[in-house]
Parts: sequence; C-alpha cells; structure tokens
Amino acid sequence: MLLWEIDRSLTELTEIYGFERASRAYLASLQAVTSLKSLVLQLGIACEIRDKNSLLLAAGDTGRQLHEEHQLRRRAGLPGDLLDHAMLLDVFGIARAAAIVSPGSADADPMQLARGLLAIALARGARIFEAEAVHFDAAARSVGVVLKNGREIEARSVILATGYVMPGIVRSTVHAVSSSWAIATTPQPHNIWKDGALIWEDSKDYLYARTTSAGGIIIGGEDSEEVIEPDARDALIPEKSRLLTQKLAALWPAANLEIEFRWSGTFDTTSDGLPLIGPVPGAKGVYAAYGYGGNGITFSFLAAQLIGDLIAGASSPLLGDFALDRDGPPTR
Repeated sequence: MLLWEIDRSLTELTEIYGFERASRAYLASLQAVTSLKSLVLQLGIACEIRDKNSLLLAAGDTGRQLHEEHQLRRRAGLPGDLLDHAMLLDVFGIARAAAIVSPGSADADPMQLARGLLAIALARGARIFEAEAVHFDAAARSVGVVLKNGREIEARSVILATGYVMPGIVRSTVHAVSSSWAIATTPQPHNIWKDGALIWEDSKDYLYARTTSAGGIIIGGEDSEEVIEPDARDALIPEKSRLLTQKLAALWPAANLEIEFRWSGTFDTTSDGLPLIGPVPGAKGVYAAYGYGGNGITFSFLAAQLIGDLIAGASSPLLGDFALDRDGPPTR
C-alpha cells in the first residue's frame, strides 16, 4: 500500500504540532507517492504498480471526526471527498457511518520494486556486501562500519536503514516496535469493492485492506506493541487470522473467506506517526531513516530525498519535523 495518508490523522497532528507543521508532513507524503510512481515509470521497473484511491472509513457510529478531518484537509489543499453513509453504501457497498475517498495513492509488489531498484543501483556502480554491521565509529574524518566478519567499510556518509532494529547509537523517545498480522484470500477478481481502493480505518487499532493483482483480498492489523518476539508473535497467527477473517466478513460480507496465506511481521512506529529521518545526534556523517509505521515505502522514498539533499548541502524544514531527537507525544 503506497498511501500518502499518515498513521496519525491531520487533525491529530495539528493538535500535537500545529496546522503548518502537520500539513507540511501530509503534503510531503503526497508528493513522495507522486514522485515514486513517476520514478517507477521512468526507470521501467516491473512491479505491478497501480494507481489507487484510498478509502478512510469511520470506525464509530458517526462521521463527525471524518467531517472535521475533511475540512482540515481541504484547508491544506489535499485532495479527497467526504462520503456519508448513504453515498458510501451506494458507491462502494460498504456500510459505515462515513468515509473520505482520496486520489493519489497506489499499490505495488514490494519485492519486485526492491529488486528493481537494487538492480539499477548496481548498474550505476553501487556495491552490495552481505554482512552484519556490529559497530559504527564516527570519531574520525570518515565513518567506519565494523562488520561481524572482522572487516571494515569506510565512507564519508553512512545511512542506517535497518528496519525496526536500531543500533545503539540511535536513540529516540518517540520510537516503538510493533507486530502486525495479515491474511490473504484466494483470488476473487469479480468479488471485490469498487476499483480495489486501499481501505484503512480511522482508528488507533489499525486495520487495512487491499486487493492483489490476481484479485485476492489482503486484510491486516490487530497490531500489538506487547508481542514482538518472533516465536510469540508467530504463535498468534491462528488466533489473529480468525479475528481478521471476522473483520473481513463484517467489512465486505460478499467476500469468499477461504484463506490462501497468513503471516505476521514486526515493524517500527512512532507515537506521532511521523518518520525518523535525518542526522544521528553525536555521530558525524551518520544518518538514519526509521519509524515508518504504515507508510514504509512512502517514507523510505522521502528519506532518500531528504538525506540525499542534506548530504549534498541542502536542507528542509521537514528535517526538523522528522528529527530523531524531537520531542513528541508519549508513545501510545
């Protein structure tokens, strides 16, 4: 899901940081998805990328919160239309109090996208070393990266993009690790909602649904910050799959509930929904990109732009917004 909408609503971010900073993050995220789609087409990467609308569903009995969100988005110049219960039911066949439908998102095969980008990087002179980094030395004129096999790589700039596993030199008070679960149904291309819009729920208990190019339905969520160890996380796959199947039946009663795949994973989040992008305090020449939450690929593209520009000598107010040592709300 290449969503430009952020885990925290524009309303919530405005309450935390003010409208200017909140809208800046949303507009940057929208531009990141737009630019990423253009890059994929420009480079000719075959990754099943498809333009998609997003559908943000009300979680409660009224659409009041979404009405306020929609008004704030219009003020920020963000695209999207508010649907009441009757319109949502008529257009999408989904029975919720309200929804915001927005253009500008996409979906893609992430493995094909990653492989395509790596192949192009290699063709342009990048080198890949399969090794584990165990220590970083930023005291010298260059940054030394010590590998588990005893070798060392030196570079003028080092960017840490290691998923949810942070080395000890990176510290943040807004960062947290969370687990998530997902299921995928058997293909049912003639049995999906309008245009296979990317569905997510206006709730802190994250729930999302999308379709595959073959017409399967993927639904995920049931996130937990308490269960993050792989064995304990994976042991919950049967129970979480049952709950997700129930939620799919409630969301889309027409669905064929035969499950083809079920899985779990761990990812990093932040209490304000914004990424952690920029210099690592106290480690000259070391930069980091973490805290992507539900916007992994979108924020990774934004991180590449911001850090690349920073190394080249440019800056952006977004680097202050996304700073690793920023003060934010308490971790949820």
